[in-house]
Order: sequence, then structure tokens, then C-alpha cells
Amino acid sequence: MRSRNLPRQWVKCSTLMCASILAVPVNAKLLDDSSARLELRNYYFNRDYREGTAPPREEWAQGFLLHLDSGFTEGRIGVGADAIGMLGIKLDSAPGRSGTGLLKVARNGRAEDDYWKLALAGKLKASKTQFKFGALVPPTLPTLKPNDGRLFPQVFEGGLLTSNEIDDLELTAGRLSRVMQRNATEYTPLTLSPLNRRFQGQGATAEHFDMAGIDYRFHKQWLARVHVAQLEDIYRQQVFTLVGKSPWGPGTFSGDLRLSLMNDYGDAKGGKIDNRALQGLLGYAYKGHSLGLTYQRMLGDTGYANILGADANLINLSILGDFANAKERSWALRYGYDFASLGLPGLSLNSRYISGSHAEITGTRTIGKSWELDNELRYVVQQGPLKNLSVRLRSALYRSNYAKNFIRDTDDTRLMFNYSWNIK
Repeated sequence: MRSRNLPRQWVKCSTLMCASILAVPVNAKLLDDSSARLELRNYYFNRDYREGTAPPREEWAQGFLLHLDSGFTEGRIGVGADAIGMLGIKLDSAPGRSGTGLLKVARNGRAEDDYWKLALAGKLKASKTQFKFGALVPPTLPTLKPNDGRLFPQVFEGGLLTSNEIDDLELTAGRLSRVMQRNATEYTPLTLSPLNRRFQGQGATAEHFDMAGIDYRFHKQWLARVHVAQLEDIYRQQVFTLVGKSPWGPGTFSGDLRLSLMNDYGDAKGGKIDNRALQGLLGYAYKGHSLGLTYQRMLGDTGYANILGADANLINLSILGDFANAKERSWALRYGYDFASLGLPGLSLNSRYISGSHAEITGTRTIGKSWELDNELRYVVQQGPLKNLSVRLRSALYRSNYAKNFIRDTDDTRLMFNYSWNIK
């Protein structure tokens, strides 16, 4: 975020945070436990709409992310700070092809040559409990999945508490107040996603997003989760999850079962929200091969709701669709292969086919049907000066009988080079 545009509250928060840290004598632990990491993301994006007159979205950009994480000062309550500096540079774009989410777009529709932003956060630690405040990139939670699918992650402003005082039990609680989207440099209000015009109050904004959860690892590889959240005066959500894996025969069995309950509450600024999402995944892995079958069903009068810019944390969330319209049913077949079994460590392939049906689409009497095919080939350099360099080629095809007025039939291709260097 450019310093001349820093909101007063952010400047005040950052100033107080820095002052509190500087007021504490620097000690060895604060510095010795600190880390610095430079991450490079080179991203080519092409999205071709297969119907209508909309031109393809095609851009190429380079991103630099500098992660600085301090340790904690000594004492009963340790104090520290984290920072992420982000710089995005345009490598290729043109009027009419912008809007991929890689680059910041000016009012004239042209992608800017470069943009940068700074995310600062303070943190406190007592025993095994940590509180982080300021600019946050929260971990994926059952009620919130921040989007990190372009050059930079989605950044929220707020506070997040995590506690691991009891073995195998983690408590999470937090409040978020604003969001900076992936290709933006300013914070904006938390907004209800308008995807497929699912709700009458699309575009409704909220002052806060509150969340809390309990994760209990009752077995070495199995986790039970209960999480709740509410987007103020828009919706309330409860999510119950059971996920894990176990040896079974010569291979490994995996499972992921989820139930999401969601309804409007308070002033219901987003209109009626009534959704129950049943989701399940069963998988098996053997000698480099992995096979998975998923099922997802939307019950209730409306589709699934989430915050604009964030991903819907659903089993069948895919590259282009979420298969979460009212009454929609979807299943998916997943296949993955690790070529290490053939003597090619670092090379992997993942494919997924998803089919959706019975969807009730707002504004049309059409009973929605859709499908999507996703493929990703990935290679991670295993040794040498470029060790851990990741190369990913991803493609997605999406087709539906209602896409003309909503998510259009789309071909999507992406090529990504990621490299991370630990400076300290």
C-alpha cells in the first residue's frame, strides 16, 4: 500500500505497533528466531470466453514478495512483528485483455505498469497462545478461505487469536474488518459475493466478520473441527468437519466429510440466505497413484454465501466454478500421480472432472447443468542452485447451459513459476 494513501486508522495502528516493539529492549531471542524469505512469482494467465463477444483475458506479470517475521521478546508476554512487502510488475497486457486479477487496473481499463503494497502486523505470545493484529493473511479455515490464486494473497485487516495450550486441541477466534483484494492497494469493506446473482442484496457490505473454532486431533492423522462465523447483518454459518487418512491394505485411505449450515441474520442486508451444504470425499492412494470421489449437495432455498474475493471453502470448489447454486448437486472424480514412482521425483499430475446438475439459477427457469475439467502438471526442482523452483501448467474447461448470463463457457490456461529463497 502506498504510504501517501495509508488510512488514518492504519497509520495509527502501525505507529502504535512499532512503538510498542521499540519500547521493549531488543534481545537475542527476538532476532535469533526471526526469518526473512524472498518469494518470486512469475504468472501467465489466459482466459478465453467461448461464447458472446467478450475478448480473452490475457496477461503476464512478475511478483516479488518479501516476508519478514520476527521472533518474540522474552518475558511472560512476548512481542513481535511481521511484514510482507509486495511488488507486481507488468510484463505483458493490453487494453481489452486486462482484468485477470494479476495487475492493478486503472480507471481507463489499462493495467498499470507496476504496483506495490505493504502489509504490517503485530503479534503477542503467551505460552502457546498467540494473537496477531493488523494486516493478516489468515490460514484456510472452514468458514474462510483467503484467495491466493494470483501474484499476491488476499489480505484482511483485523485480529486473530490461536491457542494450543491443550495437547491435540487448537482454539481459533478472530474479527476481520476490511479486505485488500489480490490486485488492489487499498482496503475496502467486507462485501457479500454477487456470484451468479444468488442473493437479492448482492453487494451488501458488513462492518465485521467474526469467527471462532475448535480443532481436535483425536487420532494422529484424524481431525475433527467445529467452526462458526458471521458476516455482520448478512449471514451466520456453522461448519462441522471430519478429515484425515489411515493405512488400509497396501495403500492409504483418506476421507473428508463436511456439513455447512448457513442462514441470514440481523438486518439481513444480503436478503434471504438459507443454505445447507453436504460434502464428502473418499480417496485411496497406492504406489504414486491417488484416486478420489466427491459428492456435494446444496439444500435449502438459496445457494452458498461467502465474502467477495475469498474462495468458497467447499469440496467441489474448482478453478472456475464452485457448484454451489441453490439445490445444486455435484460429483467429482479426482486422479493424481507422483512420478517419483517412476524415478522422476518432483514431477506430479493432478486431474479432476466435476459434474453439476439440478441447479436453480436466479432470474431464469433453466435447471442448471454444468461440468468442469481441470488438469495440472507440476515439477519442483530437487537439487542444484534452483532447488525448490516450482513450475506449474494448469488448464481448465467449464461448460454449462446457463453460462450465457452468468459464468460463461470458459477455457482457462495458466503457467506459473514460483521460487522461494530463505534469506535468514
